[in-house]
Amino acid sequence: MTDTKKRSRKRGGSQSPLLSPAAVATAREALAEVAGDGEVGEHIGVTGMGANVATHRFAADVPGYSGWEWNVVAACATGSDWVTINEVALVPASGALEAPDWVPYAERVRPGDLGPGDIIELAPGDERVTEDSMSRHAITFPGRETKRYLTEKGLSDAERRWRTGAFGPNSEFAEKAALHCRSCAFYVPLGEPIGDNFGVCTNELSADGHVVAASYGCGAHSDTTVAD
Repeated sequence: MTDTKKRSRKRGGSQSPLLSPAAVATAREALAEVAGDGEVGEHIGVTGMGANVATHRFAADVPGYSGWEWNVVAACATGSDWVTINEVALVPASGALEAPDWVPYAERVRPGDLGPGDIIELAPGDERVTEDSMSRHAITFPGRETKRYLTEKGLSDAERRWRTGAFGPNSEFAEKAALHCRSCAFYVPLGEPIGDNFGVCTNELSADGHVVAASYGCGAHSDTTVAD
């Protein structure tokens, strides 16, 4: 990354040139070529020590990189005291602030993310639909032809969301309701292939237009009366 070189003298005849003060200075000079003013802190140690290489670590004060540090890989040929720099990098230390793992777009999309003008295509192999209308798992309707057909899995997934969602039997509204949708005039059962457990609310003061469980309920049931 840089051709910066520094001749470091051996001390006492036994210390590796890679550990000398001159080697630390050489590493710091290399950092000065890539780091901004004030972004290189104190020398905090040496790691990855080998016969001819060592990594010098420096504290880093770089905006947005809390807990990171500078690493400078220094090298020295056997029998020589010339220290050269192989690589300079800003790396995360233990507990450093790092970006989360990348998640594919198809896995990031959540209900409610779709906005006007947005488009979301089916993921490859989406088991909620099939192109085979003759499949035993396909749900078809007489006189209705589509390129793809809902599958039993697609329907069961939807039923599970409806059952555990805001308009399901275990929601706060349902638990506090004295009367339930099954007996309400505003409840329109969906019928087959969904069955009688779900319907659509037509009460503008309640869950108007939403799929609700037959065992859901609210205070706007058509038979609600208020005591005098």
